[in-house]
Amino acid sequence: MREEWRGFSGTKWLDEVNMREFIQANYKGYDGSEEFLAEPTEATNKLWGRLKELQKEEREKGGVLDMETEIVSSATAYGPGYIDESLKNLEKVVGLQTDKPLKRAFMPYGGIKMAEQACTTYGYQPSEKLHEIFTKYCKTHNEGVFDAYTDEMKIARHNHILTGLPDTYGRGRIVGDYRRVALYGVDFLIEEKQKDLRNCGDGVMIDDIIRLREEISMQIKALYEMKEMAKIYGYDISNPAKNAREAVQCSTLATFQLLRHRTELLCQLDVYLLSSIFISIVTSKKVH
Repeated sequence: MREEWRGFSGTKWLDEVNMREFIQANYKGYDGSEEFLAEPTEATNKLWGRLKELQKEEREKGGVLDMETEIVSSATAYGPGYIDESLKNLEKVVGLQTDKPLKRAFMPYGGIKMAEQACTTYGYQPSEKLHEIFTKYCKTHNEGVFDAYTDEMKIARHNHILTGLPDTYGRGRIVGDYRRVALYGVDFLIEEKQKDLRNCGDGVMIDDIIRLREEISMQIKALYEMKEMAKIYGYDISNPAKNAREAVQCSTLATFQLLRHRTELLCQLDVYLLSSIFISIVTSKKVH
């Protein structure tokens, strides 16, 4: 058994990616009061104070403090970002969607028109080069959707008979279980995905198998990118987290793999989960 896993119960989750079994074997309910919680630390107050200043600046600028117009968002598109460079040593868990706090990313894969409109609405001029790339050489999600629409669908959409269609924001949700990164480490997840790829199709290459093999390959590539993104912040997430703070850090970095790649999808992140971890562990009087 790995050193990081000692002290936990259960067996099946040790040999395969199985968060359900791990949680069922190790979860313990808490019915007490909030007495175990500590007051905000000086570091928290300083960082929160700086963030409130930035939020005020954002409101004064009309709702957007800064916006990217030259770089397409990806896992490794930006360098490390902190709430305040001069206070970064106070941040116990790091990670921003871009390289600056409250800076909006440029995400054209969902639709170049929507991405450009998001810029121009707030007075930013999107890159002409990116406009050319995403109109001439790269097919966006919206283009693919409209290619699939029938004439009747287009008429119903144009007359607002149907709403919530896939070309806008009604594309479903992505709910990622980012706790896997903390429990297993990225290397273990890559190994399991490589097994999936080897066993996918059993030599039969039909449309569904070809598509599935492509998607698994993309998942493996994304896991490697996640490791590279973590290195930008000085973290190695190849192996399981060793303590509670590392577990929160791993889960936080994993969410940015989606945040930086999303194509305007409705993403329901496990923010509520991370918040509960912070409340019950990071600020606990008994656990540091």
